[in-house]
Amino acid sequence: MFNDRSSPLALLQTRRSGKPRDLIAPGPDDAELRTILEVALRTPDHGKLAPWRFVIVPQDKRAALAELLERAYRAEKPDAGRIEIDSMHQFAHQAPTLIVALSSPAPGSKIPVWEQQLSAGAAIMNLLHATHALGYAGGWLTGWPSFNRDVRDAFGSDSETIAGFVFIGTPAKPLDERPRPEYDAVVSIWDR
Repeated sequence: MFNDRSSPLALLQTRRSGKPRDLIAPGPDDAELRTILEVALRTPDHGKLAPWRFVIVPQDKRAALAELLERAYRAEKPDAGRIEIDSMHQFAHQAPTLIVALSSPAPGSKIPVWEQQLSAGAAIMNLLHATHALGYAGGWLTGWPSFNRDVRDAFGSDSETIAGFVFIGTPAKPLDERPRPEYDAVVSIWDR
């Protein structure tokens, strides 16, 4: 997966997302996971608010997560078929490590909520970089579970939003390189 560990820039240039369904054991051990999360905390954070939280969902709680997802999905979509319900169970059981990332803006702060949400995204990106640096792959998913109130309530409060589910493990196969935007299509020089 990652060949040149001697250069931080080479590390950043080789990071790819792993499809959570293709991430297998081993995942990070407890010490590695702590390191990954400590790196995530080293994120730009205007006002030092720490407007994000991380909730680890251990393997022995994945069945409970699957039940929560099924219950919430059926409540929202009572006519859901078996395929939809099975996909909720598959979602809950992907990869050996799962972290639920929450955007947790500080109420009443002078720092705009938008900046706080950007900080949450930056924290997740730091988490993914640390995951890659340790030789694992991570996949950051949102999807239906991130936007359901019952699922959010299981992890956070009314003022919080699930920013994503981060799945971590070892790729079962080489990671695909996805198309990247052309440099000149997204980078310009301001000349007014």
